[in-house]
Amino acid sequence: MAKVFVKTFGCSLNQSDSELMAGMLKKQGHELTEEKDAELIVINSCSVKQSAEAKLMKEIKKHQGKKVVVAGCVPQAQPSYLKTKLKDISVIGVNNLTEIDAAVSQTLENNVYQNIQRQKTQRLNLPKVRKNPVIEIVPLNEGCLDNCSYCKTKHARGHLYSYAKEDIVEQAKTAIEDGCKEIWLTSQDTGCYGLDRNTSIVELLKELLNLRGYFKIRLGMMNPNYALQFLDELIEVYQHPKMFKFLHIPVQAGNNRILRLMKRRYTVEAYKTVVAAFKKAIPEITISTDVILGFPTETEEEFMDTYTLVKETKPEVLNISRFWLRPNTEAVHMEQVHGQISKVRSEKMHLLFNDIVAANNRQWLDWEGEILIDDFGTNGFSIGRNDSYKQILIKDVALGDVLNVKITETTRFDLRAQR
Repeated sequence: MAKVFVKTFGCSLNQSDSELMAGMLKKQGHELTEEKDAELIVINSCSVKQSAEAKLMKEIKKHQGKKVVVAGCVPQAQPSYLKTKLKDISVIGVNNLTEIDAAVSQTLENNVYQNIQRQKTQRLNLPKVRKNPVIEIVPLNEGCLDNCSYCKTKHARGHLYSYAKEDIVEQAKTAIEDGCKEIWLTSQDTGCYGLDRNTSIVELLKELLNLRGYFKIRLGMMNPNYALQFLDELIEVYQHPKMFKFLHIPVQAGNNRILRLMKRRYTVEAYKTVVAAFKKAIPEITISTDVILGFPTETEEEFMDTYTLVKETKPEVLNISRFWLRPNTEAVHMEQVHGQISKVRSEKMHLLFNDIVAANNRQWLDWEGEILIDDFGTNGFSIGRNDSYKQILIKDVALGDVLNVKITETTRFDLRAQR
């Protein structure tokens, strides 16, 4: 048995996978430890951007002299690496999590274990070690129904495979009984959950909301076409007191020609319809969205369409990405926008959003209500979340506490409260 550290790059689904691998290794008798004390490092990789892939290679180099197992999206999306960059390293793909013990055991014996075979994988109701004891991350499905022209994650995660509704509900129920107070539902696209099983995300949410106990559900990223498909039912479900009023709906671009090039299956108008409907029904809703700037052939006018959309809709959270080429995607063959141009566009969008988020936050000054403490911050602060999933900083509280507070200060970055 060995001292093992599991390092995670990427999304909440990757975090969930890491918790599962840690749980399986602990069950087999390995000791989970800090990075500096580990004999073996498991690196759970992300392929969404070139920079994320570069972090993997940097991490491998950093741990020369230690034993390493690579998991996650990079080897799955780039199988050629098993004969080049990763040829002397043990590797398991995203569908081979249950083989982590075999990979670790073989690596400890100085063998190389590699398997990225695609197969249907059980991810629910398995041993796990939660990074945060009050948050349960529940994967809903593997893959998605889209084929976006720039996406490398599709190469790793594949086509939609939804997990059984009863298994998801059982995992959430167990987590609540274990003391978890936030249930994060995650996948590449939560909106397509169940469409391969004659059910839907709405039906799943209804069942989860019937569970007993104190908990809040945070629904992960949902593409606009599915939000529009289930719009009225979704809004009704979101009004339930156990739902965080938080909607992550990535628009990616504010121009329909660019959306078509991206192979996004919705229009700017569809996105605006969903956002307007949610804001009308639930004024306190937190809208989170994503934009990609400098997509191939994007003109200055088309960038300004995205800029104007953000300015008009004023999202509470905005994830800004410059376009990065990913190998073997359709976007590689399109006419590229110069990196300096996309950099300038990104800087301009950041300046706009800084003003938007500061104004949005000021509206919360003097708000009073209940928050759930779900994480530790810096400088003695803990992080609480209200119904709108706003990040609220407060001192002298414990993880998992539920308390009433008043927001006494707002900044561009956060809200600060006192009891």
